[in-house]
Amino acid sequence: MKDTFQIILKRRDLGQLLDGLRIRAEAWEKTADYLESGISPDDYFICEECSDPHEARCIARHYETIIGAIKDQVKKQGGRM
Repeated sequence: MKDTFQIILKRRDLGQLLDGLRIRAEAWEKTADYLESGISPDDYFICEECSDPHEARCIARHYETIIGAIKDQVKKQGGRM
């Protein structure tokens, strides 16, 4: 099984993908904040299924790493997002 893949998307679709990844990263970051403080970060908040703030922050960072990798690849191809 391959470890890496090349995926071809239109700019608009790539923007939608990045938006979705940002939303997921933010959800995990808010979950970590909630688990640490016990205070809901805003009026509309759904805690991710997790009981450890460290784990939640690691997952949020993983999403940010994916976003960074995508942006780096776009930049190397002469594009911008």
